[in-house]
Amino acid sequence: MTTEPTSDNKGTAWVIMGVSGCGKSQIGARLGNQLGVEFIEGDAYHSDVNIARMSAGTPLTDDDRHDWLVTLRDLLARREGGAVLSCSSLKRSYRDLLRGAGGDVRFVHLAGERSLLAERVSNRPGHYMPPSLLDSQLATLEPLQPDEAGITLDIRDTPAQLVSQILARA
Repeated sequence: MTTEPTSDNKGTAWVIMGVSGCGKSQIGARLGNQLGVEFIEGDAYHSDVNIARMSAGTPLTDDDRHDWLVTLRDLLARREGGAVLSCSSLKRSYRDLLRGAGGDVRFVHLAGERSLLAERVSNRPGHYMPPSLLDSQLATLEPLQPDEAGITLDIRDTPAQLVSQILARA
């Protein structure tokens, strides 16, 4: 049974979001290193069932993602001194759930053209996320809204530039 997170967390939680191939893991790891905080690789917490679905080219539903998102929220709720999480966070409702971790939760949407994303996804041998799911992710994506704490960055920038842009807003 999952308990509700507490709101007495310390430090900022940065959620690096976007569709497959945008660079969430790379940017998240670099940002966590720069900030000296834990990096949480969201993909590591997908269930075997969800990985099998995605591997077979089946898009995940809201129900499929729910327990995964709750797990990630709970990990953020236990953070001390901040954290960086890579998580697609495609919908506002998913981000709302993650904000339930309490404290300062900010989002970095790594956005880019479909052609660049497709190229990147196609060049990841061995990853369970097939290029065929990119269009379903783009269709599901709800960009950050003005009332959400976060920024949108262009993935054409280098990883170093992207991290610098995030740190400038930290």
